[in-house]
Amino acid sequence: MSLGDVWLPALALMLVMEGVLPFLAPTAWRDTFSRMIQFNNGQVRFMGLISMLAGLALLYLSQ
Repeated sequence: MSLGDVWLPALALMLVMEGVLPFLAPTAWRDTFSRMIQFNNGQVRFMGLISMLAGLALLYLSQ
């Protein structure tokens, strides 16, 4: 199994998961993003760091 065999399905799954909330609850999605644009850069970076660490932990635990 090559990296390409994993990368495309992983990207596709991420896009599906990213699209669920705007599809099911567009008002909640808009409200969330309107609140997020009020965060400063440090808060946004921290959220990104937590998201990456959670993803890495899930990848580690799934092996």
